[in-house]
Amino acid sequence: MNRRIEPASEPRPAPPPNRRASPRRARSMASYFTNHLRAFFASLGQLLRTPLPTLMTATVIGIALALPAGFHAVLSSVQTVAAGWEGDMAQISLFLKPSVKEVQAGKLADRMRAMSEVAEVHYISPQEALAEFEQSSGLRDALAYLNENPLPGVLVVRPAAQFAEPAAARGLLRRFEAMTEVDSAQLDLAWLERLHAMVGLAARGVWLLAGVLSLAVLLIVGNTIRLGIQNRREEIVVTKLIGATDGFIRRPFVYGGMWYGLFGGVIALVVVNGLLLSLSGPARQLAALYHSNFRLELLGGAATLGVLTAGALLGWLGAWLAVGRHLRRIEPV
Repeated sequence: MNRRIEPASEPRPAPPPNRRASPRRARSMASYFTNHLRAFFASLGQLLRTPLPTLMTATVIGIALALPAGFHAVLSSVQTVAAGWEGDMAQISLFLKPSVKEVQAGKLADRMRAMSEVAEVHYISPQEALAEFEQSSGLRDALAYLNENPLPGVLVVRPAAQFAEPAAARGLLRRFEAMTEVDSAQLDLAWLERLHAMVGLAARGVWLLAGVLSLAVLLIVGNTIRLGIQNRREEIVVTKLIGATDGFIRRPFVYGGMWYGLFGGVIALVVVNGLLLSLSGPARQLAALYHSNFRLELLGGAATLGVLTAGALLGWLGAWLAVGRHLRRIEPV
């Protein structure tokens, strides 16, 4: 029996990719950002409808942020002036050997001036050293009985700014001590080390104060958001009954905490810069009496952005912690 041979069927083309997924994902992302944007501005409107309580809470947050920001501004001004002091305070005295003549001392000073680590070199001859000692000690008559000048020539070296710190200055001192013309070298680091110790202690104190007051900001925002949750308890229950998720309910409260922190940061900037402006004149007059160029500088761009960012983040975190804790306790019966 003859069988009919069927032609081989052609392979079916692959089904086209599901193009509905991409628009659906795009609509989902657009809806997500739209909901966040709506909650962002809705929380701002909620705060502006109660201006006095909002101002009081933001003022407390602003004062808490202003304390570390103000100390940071003063410390930055001190560090700026101290950077100019370091080069003058870290002076290295090189006592030359008695056999080194004035011409040799001049050549050694020229070699040192050519070094990038050295900012300035001043040569004090034995005669100048003796005259200075006579004037400062008042022993002119006793020194007149000396047969010869016992004082050596001295090179006073002022390191460059990048080598004025204690560790770098000690390394430079060891290099100078190894020179054949140098009998001994001396570096007075007492004031320099005290200065660095005081500035380091103040900087650590500012960070500790900032940490403690950051915790206070978290508590302030958390308590404020907790009261807001309690006042809107019935609204939250109804919202959950119609199917709203905890994330949807949480958004306006979290953004509200962020607005509290941002408003507090603005108030902190106004307070700190106002105090610095009011104190800048007396501080400049006091510094002039000590022949110093110390001046109080206002908060710069980086510090301003840091205060605003810190306030917003602390407000956001405090609200997020408070909402996460209290929202779980509110469930429809």
